[in-house]
Amino acid sequence: MARRKKEPKSVHREKIASAASVLFMERGIAATSMDDIAKAAGYSKATLYVYFENKEEIAGILVLDSMKKLYHYIASALEQQTTKEQYNFICRGLVQYQEEFPFYFKMVLDKINIDFERHDYLPEEKETYQIGEEINEKIKEFLISGIDKGDLRSNLKIMPTVFGFWGMLSGLIQLAENKEEYIKKAMGLSKVQFLEHGFHMLYCSIADSGE
Repeated sequence: MARRKKEPKSVHREKIASAASVLFMERGIAATSMDDIAKAAGYSKATLYVYFENKEEIAGILVLDSMKKLYHYIASALEQQTTKEQYNFICRGLVQYQEEFPFYFKMVLDKINIDFERHDYLPEEKETYQIGEEINEKIKEFLISGIDKGDLRSNLKIMPTVFGFWGMLSGLIQLAENKEEYIKKAMGLSKVQFLEHGFHMLYCSIADSGE
């Protein structure tokens, strides 16, 4: 215990969050208790509450950290030169995000809190929302740049396209994950091949007809 006291608070929070992440992925948040997390992390339940108020706070931090990585993937994609290269890197970034954080990938597709007028929300919820908005801005930037270059259709309605873009790409990735065996048996395609086909099909739906 003396060694723990010398460690920064952030170290303890990281250890606890890491243990909780494994349990959340194995059992789900609802079926995981603070006692379960304490045992997995090697802390007493009382000590756990020194660092976190509840498991929802832990989950919020984990989702937030995963969203920060997703933002990095999307921002890095826009450093590519051509519109198609940017699109391909966005797709790869989303696939990488799903593979690294499958549990949180599903969570960010669900309903998120957008009501911050009340004061009963977690700070992580607001920051997660803000990062999501920043990601949307990056996709907006990608679309506008592609239109200006003549690579994407000029009649795209930007914000509906941004939202549809996320829905179609994330849905395709989740479908490939859930139905991998069926795709292989029924279509003779690997998950990667199926995704490549789907990504190309979606790009064609927003590309200029002369592309």
